[in-house]
Amino acid sequence: MAIAKNTICLWYDKDAEPAARFYAATFPNSSVGAVHRAPTDYPSGKAGDVLTVQFTVVGVPCLGLNGGPTFRQSEAFSFQIATDDQEETDRYWNAIVGNGGQESACGWCKDKWGLSWQITPRALTEAMAAGGEEAKRAFTAMMDMRKIDVAAIEAARRG
Repeated sequence: MAIAKNTICLWYDKDAEPAARFYAATFPNSSVGAVHRAPTDYPSGKAGDVLTVQFTVVGVPCLGLNGGPTFRQSEAFSFQIATDDQEETDRYWNAIVGNGGQESACGWCKDKWGLSWQITPRALTEAMAAGGEEAKRAFTAMMDMRKIDVAAIEAARRG
């Protein structure tokens, strides 16, 4: 895997490789590339420990850095995954939450490494883009949800 001109670098304590392998197994157009080990000891690890992992998440190039416990993930960064239907929404949501993650509100969840994901059905995006009363009804319905319920969004949109 060639290094992309622009790559998202994600800081992990020590689990960049298992995280990358989980993402590659969960999402299409995702893979794990080069795994680089530290050539010497460093502040949060030893020579030979996995230092960086090149991976792709749904076509987006990323670099996982095992930088130690100094920095944590926050909702200030998230991956937004557009889904086509409830089945796809459920599959991704359940994979993340069911693998040690946690639910949040309005289609957001966190994986077990603390990285935030927005599992966003296209039905919700389209309802919001419609504007006016349709968007207002869909938005109001979404505000009471954890995982997005496509049928409920579509029903709210119709009024």
